[in-house]
Amino acid sequence: MNQALPLLPAFTLRQLAYFVTAADAGTIAAAATTLRVSPSAMSDAITELETALGERLCVRRRAQGLTLTSSGIQLLPLARRVLAEADELASLALGRGALSGPITVGCYPTLAPTVLPPLLQDFGARHPGVELAIHEATQDQLADGLTSGRLDVAVVYDMLVPGNTRRARLYELRAHALLSANHPLAAAPEVELAELVEDDLILLDAPPSSEHTLSLFAAQGLSPRVRHRTTNYEVVRSLVARGLGYGILVSQVSHQRSTEGRPLVVKAITPPVAPVAVDMIWAPDRPLPARTQALIEFAQEVEWTRATPDRQQTG
Repeated sequence: MNQALPLLPAFTLRQLAYFVTAADAGTIAAAATTLRVSPSAMSDAITELETALGERLCVRRRAQGLTLTSSGIQLLPLARRVLAEADELASLALGRGALSGPITVGCYPTLAPTVLPPLLQDFGARHPGVELAIHEATQDQLADGLTSGRLDVAVVYDMLVPGNTRRARLYELRAHALLSANHPLAAAPEVELAELVEDDLILLDAPPSSEHTLSLFAAQGLSPRVRHRTTNYEVVRSLVARGLGYGILVSQVSHQRSTEGRPLVVKAITPPVAPVAVDMIWAPDRPLPARTQALIEFAQEVEWTRATPDRQQTG
């Protein structure tokens, strides 16, 4: 029996690449600069893609840039997937044994100092042909980045992760109390949340950290007195070191001093609170290129406990 010939698409990979670049850049001019082509060539390619698909993908206004239509929003992650698979096919066809190509890694900011260095240095040394790009953002923004295809993987806390994702467990941490060196409980072997609740709390106000901290108190029927809120981890440490309040944090650094050089004391919380997992997540609706799969496997091999101390220090 004669096999049916595969249908040939009416569009090209170049047209898809131009569309994706324009969607990311927000304007035809910026996309043209990125790909080093003329704006007219960029615009013509997108128009040809729209004609081939029979759908309007974007609205182009000179003063307002480029806005995706509902069809364009739906097509964008599919276009990214096709381009990624085409890159993989080219690698196989050209016999490039070494992994190559870009990976964009999203990361929750307080995890970045621990997670990113091994990925950038050690994975980069193992696979020099892979280009790692980093994007730090809140967890809801990271989830959006995975859905849209702007991110390939993201490193997050395993709590309040929106959307449907696949994940690999990296390590676990427990929340701890952060005190100034002259706090009344600074010499105690461990602290109870009930002992802190009447003091001022310096809250790391960045989802999911804020929700997690408040949930620890709520689980014991307590309501903390929040004095200051900040989205910056180091600001929490600096304010606590000055004695303006205490902090409840999950991520921990090896040196117990603020950026101003003032001493800090880390205390285990009793009764022990449930650990928080750190996961690498990715979108479930598209195949993983070999380079991205290699990054996930590498992240699972790293001895993260070396960079994430679990012994609570007493100052």
